[in-house]
Amino acid sequence: MSEELAGKVAIVTGAANGIGKATAEMFVAEGAKVVIADVDDAAGGQVAASLGDAAIFVHTDVSEAESVTNLVEKAVEHFGKLDTVVNNAGISGSFRRLMMDDLRDFHKVIAVDLLGVMLGTQIAARKMAPGGSIINTTSIAGIQPGVGFSSYRAAKAGVIHFSRCAAIELAELGLRVNVIAPGNIATQINAIFNTESVVAQIQPLQRLGSPKDLANAAVYLASDRAAQVTGVVLPVDGGTTAGHPPLSTDSVMRKT
Repeated sequence: MSEELAGKVAIVTGAANGIGKATAEMFVAEGAKVVIADVDDAAGGQVAASLGDAAIFVHTDVSEAESVTNLVEKAVEHFGKLDTVVNNAGISGSFRRLMMDDLRDFHKVIAVDLLGVMLGTQIAARKMAPGGSIINTTSIAGIQPGVGFSSYRAAKAGVIHFSRCAAIELAELGLRVNVIAPGNIATQINAIFNTESVVAQIQPLQRLGSPKDLANAAVYLASDRAAQVTGVVLPVDGGTTAGHPPLSTDSVMRKT
């Protein structure tokens, strides 16, 4: 590693597994100190322990302002400052078509996926010096319309608009706010899908992405190389949001 983040202190929420875990691990490999935040004490504690003195674990419910405030305070207290926060924690809710959806999980999904990002952005920004980087995780479901998961899609779309607004406001403080939009990545939240099949059908770049691909993007946005980058939504999706792969398009054209 190139020590890209040497001397920086970061918080990564939802870091007990998946994209958050890969991001925390890569941040440490690049020289950062990291606070692992999650509701899963056992898994989160294991991740922090595996990273040694460069990491600590703080139990955090991102949907609760008091919990997020405690997280930020612990980060500053333990490591002396805060340079980056990756608001990554999220839940998917249940797949139901709109007309069959009783919206039973709406409030929980919005609280974690959207309010959690808003709280993490606001509370962290109060402790960050100019040059700080806030990175919020959305999803390609927040960019492209689709079927099912209405609450999740609405929350993730909200993350994008909120983050762009925050980028404008927090620029006055010298802080940057950017968004990463994962595509078809094999993680716990996507476990109900056959990810390889989805990639084959709708992703132009026929390569199965991994959490490390998102971590690489986060390292860039947290680094000084991205000093002039704010308000950006970066899909890490193998081209899915750009359009369907040629074979899919050819199949449709042959039927017309």
